[in-house]
Amino acid sequence: MLSAATYLRTIHYLRPVQIYGRLWRKFYHPKPDLRPPPPLREPSGRWSAPFKKIPSLLALNRFRFLNEEHEISLLFDWNRPDWDKLWLYNLHYFNDLNADWASSRCEWHKALFARWIAENPPGTGNGWEPYPLSLRIVNWIKWALTGNNLPREVLESLVVQVRFLVKRLEYHLLGNHLLANAKALVIAGHFFEGKEADAWSARGARILSRELPKQILEDGGHYERSPMYHSIVLEDLLDLLNLVRCYSDRPSCRTEDVELAGYTANKKKGEGRIFSRICGTASQMLGWLNAMCFPDGQISLLNDAAFGIASPLTELRAYAEQMGIHESDEPPAEHSATKKSFLEIVSYGRVKLTHLKASGYIRVDDAPMAAILDVAKIGPEFQPGHAHADTLSFELALFGHRVIVDSGTSTYAEGEERQAQRGTKAHNTVVIDGKDSSEVWGSFRVARRAQPFGLQLKEKANGDIVVRCAHDGYRRLSGKPVHWREWHFKERSLEVIDLIEGKFTKAVGGFHFHPDTSVISGNSAAQGEIHLPNGSKMNWQIIKGHAKIIQSEYYPEFGKSHQNRCLEIELIGNAAHVVFHWL
Repeated sequence: MLSAATYLRTIHYLRPVQIYGRLWRKFYHPKPDLRPPPPLREPSGRWSAPFKKIPSLLALNRFRFLNEEHEISLLFDWNRPDWDKLWLYNLHYFNDLNADWASSRCEWHKALFARWIAENPPGTGNGWEPYPLSLRIVNWIKWALTGNNLPREVLESLVVQVRFLVKRLEYHLLGNHLLANAKALVIAGHFFEGKEADAWSARGARILSRELPKQILEDGGHYERSPMYHSIVLEDLLDLLNLVRCYSDRPSCRTEDVELAGYTANKKKGEGRIFSRICGTASQMLGWLNAMCFPDGQISLLNDAAFGIASPLTELRAYAEQMGIHESDEPPAEHSATKKSFLEIVSYGRVKLTHLKASGYIRVDDAPMAAILDVAKIGPEFQPGHAHADTLSFELALFGHRVIVDSGTSTYAEGEERQAQRGTKAHNTVVIDGKDSSEVWGSFRVARRAQPFGLQLKEKANGDIVVRCAHDGYRRLSGKPVHWREWHFKERSLEVIDLIEGKFTKAVGGFHFHPDTSVISGNSAAQGEIHLPNGSKMNWQIIKGHAKIIQSEYYPEFGKSHQNRCLEIELIGNAAHVVFHWL
């Protein structure tokens, strides 16, 4: 049972608009607007989709999401309380409309349109919550823009959905959800014509204009600090640029005042300004994402992140290039004066260090090694829903293979598994007295949060690099302990030194190994070997600390769990010291 103090410590960080938004959602229940739809706007171009999603409609009424299959046979199934909430959200997204070989499933899609409309009355159930509503609006319109005909009853439902969304924007959450709402309004406002449609588009553009400078940090990272959600937001921005190309003859996208990638926009219009900003923002976001991906092309799994949800870097890069966007470390105009303060790429002899200062991540490249260090805040203070208690964790790859891994995310369902995946023990950092470094609870809540401080980056005379940082997440404990960590990047080795200032009873660090590696150690685990799939090896040696190998879990995708091994080191006195060396 959570204490009242935990609730208060959680609510303390919320912005007034979030509190007001929660009250509004609780007491205001809009009635669906069933007026006839406005006319369609004739596009001057064609929607250009450079890549397709993996199909999720396996047969008529049978779906696969998050590595789990269900058949929707009853009206009840759209909102089944015993099925995972995120799975049901995916059911209502209609992503399969724009997946590979979608044309071969056209008749299934038409039947699905009809069934969804008949069995999900306006304003009722999961499908009418703002986030699935936003994604479905976009997917229905994309399907139409690729040459498919939306029947009259589908267009009528689509307009009712847009009008409902306008009254249910997610100001209580902010973050990527509000951006998804805004994107849906802009796309719907282009797809339809007339004053009502123009008002939707203008509303969405205003939200984007206000939120993008806040949500996209000066180094290009999305402020929720999840590489997965960063990728989703980047694709949303590329979709908006794609939209403007599709409607390049629309007045707000036609005049010569502002040059965009392959089209122009009108400076006098709010939409023109926001589309101009999107070009620079998308370019910078692409650069950030490149820094947060490993040689296998996949994202780091820090915070809420999993493979198979967002489009991978290669596809996003190809989409961006098709839109005329290229990777950049240059900030958008509103951040140009602060570039040197928030993004630094430095070569120290053999070592390249990329410091994403605003986000709080550091990437270190020293071939054949690549590491990503988490010296970041867990997320924006008012929206840490996708945060984990992972301060001072890191991931490491060797010879193109992941070796030391974040444990990942497989579920958003509230319970022990979700709690464990967000907890400090699931990450490559130190647990003090059995507590999490940040007080994660529920599915998306955080009370007291760890704050990193004291970051130092040093180059030694021999070319070695030392990164040192601390956090205060455990100061809430009676002994007020503070965790300091040092990473020493030497030629073909990494030393990790943990120090605790203050009083504590027990501190334990963990290093989680990828399940594709083979872990070989003696009885004491004071030293051992990690064998990589390509035949390469990494050794470890404990300089200080009591070590053992334990079983752990790795969650690279939603709905998937793999057994892996973890090197656990209990600090002796107030310190632990381990050396990893590769041949």
